[in-house]
Amino acid sequence: MNLPRARVRRPGRPAAEASALLIAVVVAFPLYWMVLSAFKPAGEIESGEPRPWTLAPSLDSFRRVFGQQEFGRYFLNSLVVAGCVVIASGLIAFLAATAVTRFRFRLRTTLLIMFLVAQMVPVEALTIPLFFLMRDAGQLNTLGSLILPHIAFSLPFAIWMLRGFVKAVPQALEEAAYIDGASRARFLWQILFPLVLPGLVATSVFSFISAWNDFLFAKSFIISDTAQSTLPMALLVFYKPDDPDWGGVMAASTVMTIPVLVFFVLVQRRLVSGLGGAVKD
Repeated sequence: MNLPRARVRRPGRPAAEASALLIAVVVAFPLYWMVLSAFKPAGEIESGEPRPWTLAPSLDSFRRVFGQQEFGRYFLNSLVVAGCVVIASGLIAFLAATAVTRFRFRLRTTLLIMFLVAQMVPVEALTIPLFFLMRDAGQLNTLGSLILPHIAFSLPFAIWMLRGFVKAVPQALEEAAYIDGASRARFLWQILFPLVLPGLVATSVFSFISAWNDFLFAKSFIISDTAQSTLPMALLVFYKPDDPDWGGVMAASTVMTIPVLVFFVLVQRRLVSGLGGAVKD
């Protein structure tokens, strides 16, 4: 007769769980305050005694946000920029990670080190050189001026991460595919690509958030054509130095957060497996 085993709890587990819960509360509180402020009436937002609740929720801030004539265009522009960055950086990083992992060539190690060094350069230090580069290329006031830099900044991290996933795919699997008559292209897209897809999802989250929340490039490269602006620029409509509309800012920020949450929900399962590891031999 098999008796049920008593569940053994480690002595430090309650403390670890309490610490994790406390950290989660601290991290989530700014988001809670943002959403709360979006629903607060103007009088409560401007009150000198802020309260972490409201008894009279209002949709006035959201009405002002969606009442902006260009808000829908800003939203679409952000989707185009983030979508192009995710797809382009993912495909390029996959091919580059495969090349530096499966092939031996001169300066391969130097190239990998350059990818790592590129991650250390602050974005702010490159904004002015990128401005002149986009100006000379005729890309100012276009979505291309936002897409191209974000692809460049996303690639080093994506290549380094995907390199581990490609390396974890057994070499014997590739040799077996060639013996069965598969071409290099067929192995690449029908066998290797599905195996490293969790890693691609993990890198796509980083690329999506970086492009979606970008304000620096949008402010620097979109100068006169407001039709090419993105959602972070829409926040400036509600922020005036003399009379800022904090309800509008919080409502617009809440609307900006929704696509990110939706994206996380869609890729959640693959994201967990992507962060957890790769295929093992």
